[in-house]
Order: sequence, then C-alpha cells, then structure tokens
Amino acid sequence: MSYVIPLFIHLLCAAFWVGGMATMHFAVRPAAVATLEPPLRLRMMAATLRRFFVGVDASVTLLFLSGVGMIMVTGGFRAMHWRIEAMMSIAIVMAAIYVYIRASVFRALRRAVEESAWPKAASLLNTVRQLVGMNLVLGVVVFGVATIGRAG
Repeated sequence: MSYVIPLFIHLLCAAFWVGGMATMHFAVRPAAVATLEPPLRLRMMAATLRRFFVGVDASVTLLFLSGVGMIMVTGGFRAMHWRIEAMMSIAIVMAAIYVYIRASVFRALRRAVEESAWPKAASLLNTVRQLVGMNLVLGVVVFGVATIGRAG
C-alpha cells in the first residue's frame, strides 16, 4: 500500500472533523444565538449536529484506519516516532469524547428537543458546546504535534 493515499484520506478527515468543529463553535452556534429564538435555535442546532455527526462518524473511522495503515507501511508500531504516539493518544481521547457526545449527550438533546423541554435542551447543547470546545483544542494540538513535531 502506498503511503500517499492513506495520508491524503487522513488529512482530509482530520480537516473535516477539526474544521467542522471550528465552524460549529465559532460561526454556526453564535449566528444561531444572535438570530433565532431558543426553540427554533435548539431545533436548528440539533438538526445541524445530526448531519455533521454523520460525517464525523465516517471521519473518525477513516482517521483510525488510515493512521494504522500508515504505521504499518512505515515499519509498524515498534518503529513509531514519538509524535505518532502522541497523535494516537490524543486521537483516542478525542474519539472517546466524541463517542460520549454522540451516544449520550446528543441522544438526550434530541429527545429534549422532541419533547420541547427547552431548558433541558439548552443545558445539553451547552454541554455539547463545552465538549466540542475541548475536542477542538485537542485537534489543534494534534495538528501542532504533526507539523512542529516533524522538526524534532
């Protein structure tokens, strides 16, 4: 297997996930808060997240598959550079946070929106915002390790 194809897939998926989190965190949510009343805003954000998470599901899966593929092509796990170990460790934490958002918090958010339980939905959406903010910081750290770590 060539290293270039998995690297392209890996970078594309990382850019989608981290870029999507940045877009949601710094553009979509603030615009929704500024322009929509809570019931409409919460419905819109739940629908937007549902669509975004479909892409994140695929991206996270392909990130791990392409990452392991590149490790195998370049000598296996014993030959890994420290930055690859760091990226994998952070990616595992990011994936765990995402799975928690997807399987627990977002599921409860959708249920609260369906039941028109607006204060509960708002609280859950705030939890999603905080966890996405954490994952966004971790994603930027991974990009830093991937690029700056090449020098060391």
